[in-house]
Amino acid sequence: MLVNEIISAILEKRIWAKSGNKVVRKYRCTSGIRKNRIVSNIGQCFAAPNVKARIRLKRTRARLGSRMARKARRTKRTNPASRRVAALNKAGSRRAPKSTRRR
Repeated sequence: MLVNEIISAILEKRIWAKSGNKVVRKYRCTSGIRKNRIVSNIGQCFAAPNVKARIRLKRTRARLGSRMARKARRTKRTNPASRRVAALNKAGSRRAPKSTRRR
């Protein structure tokens, strides 16, 4: 493990995500080339980009982007695992910070 990965492990946000139809813990990158992306391993936030895969996905999105978006919306609305993920992540983000105001 690199020092950068160890330091970022503290800063990365742990979230719930789907892997197939299972609900698993993953990380949201807070820095690096994959900022705001959900990855299964913290080291992926700082890994070198796969240019070929990036170009291929860009072409696929250009060709099928609206169809992919419709299918994703339907899945998130109906799939029980997707609904569970949304509920778990919503519950985790509702923790309000303590007030620092003096009374």
